[in-house]
Amino acid sequence: MDTPEEPANLAFLRRLVTVLTIIMIGGVVTVVALLVIRLNAGPAPLPLPEKVTLPGGATATAFTVGSDWFAVVTEDDQILIFDQVTGTLRNTLTID
Repeated sequence: MDTPEEPANLAFLRRLVTVLTIIMIGGVVTVVALLVIRLNAGPAPLPLPEKVTLPGGATATAFTVGSDWFAVVTEDDQILIFDQVTGTLRNTLTID
């Protein structure tokens, strides 16, 4: 049985769909890989104002700003409250 020859436009369309499918699969794999890499990365270091020096080599995990103060939460569960103008330590709270 002889198969009829397919038109050139149909052959082009078939190749185009195949190429686009391969590109789409590659794009999905790339997006998933980038998401996995990004979500498995550790948190970026917290940027603090330059005038803040944490006592005892503490590492900041959170930072918030108030009207005339700012607070830094450290890894050892302490809240350090600093004066916003001078940068001096006002108070230290220990979280139970």
